Amino acid sequence: MAFLPNERVALFIDGANLYSASRNLGFDVDYRNLLEYFRKKANVVRAYYYSAVLETEEYSPLKPLTDWLAYNGYALVTKPAKEFTDGAGRRRVKGNMDIEIAVDMLELADKVDHVVLFSGDSDFRRLVEAVQRKGVRVSVVSSIRSSPPMVADELRRQCDSFLELADIAAEFTRRQTEPRQRNSGTRSTPAEPYADPHEVT
Repeated sequence: MAFLPNERVALFIDGANLYSASRNLGFDVDYRNLLEYFRKKANVVRAYYYSAVLETEEYSPLKPLTDWLAYNGYALVTKPAKEFTDGAGRRRVKGNMDIEIAVDMLELADKVDHVVLFSGDSDFRRLVEAVQRKGVRVSVVSSIRSSPPMVADELRRQCDSFLELADIAAEFTRRQTEPRQRNSGTRSTPAEPYADPHEVT
C-alpha cells in the first residue's frame, strides 16, 4: 500500500469483519500496534472502530476492548445489537454497522486524502466509488487467503489498492491462535476481550 508524503489518512475498522478475518487467518489483532503501523506510514487524523454491542447482558465481553480503544487513540462508534431466534431455535445477534461507516466516511471525505477501510463487504463498493469521486484514495484491508475469502471481488476492483491482511499480520499480531483456545480469564493486553465477542451460543 503506497502512502504519499504528508497525506491525511483516516482508518475505518469494521470490528466484526476484522475480527472474523483475523480469526480465520489464525491471529489476534493488537490494536495498539495496528495504529502505530499506520502512523509510521502516514498522518493518521482519525481511526474509527465500529461495533454493535449487545446491551441485554449485564457484562459484555466486548467492553474491555471498547473501553481500551476509546482511551487509546480510536474513535469508538457503537450501537445496540439486535437479538433474535432463527428458524432452528438458535439465538442469533445482528449488528450491522454499514450505515454508520458510510455516513462517517462521507462526512470526513473532504478533510482527508486517503481512507483505509477494514472490511471486505461488497455493500461498500458504492461507498468507495462515492468517496473516490471526491478525490480521495481508498485502500481496502481484508483477505483473499482466508477460507472462504473475506473480500468481495467487486470491492477489490473498485478500491485504489488492496492490502492482504495476511501480508501485514505480523506487524500487529498479538498472539497466534492456532490451535484456538478459550481464554482462561487472563488477558495479554487490555485490548483482549475475556471471551469471543462474536460467538453467541
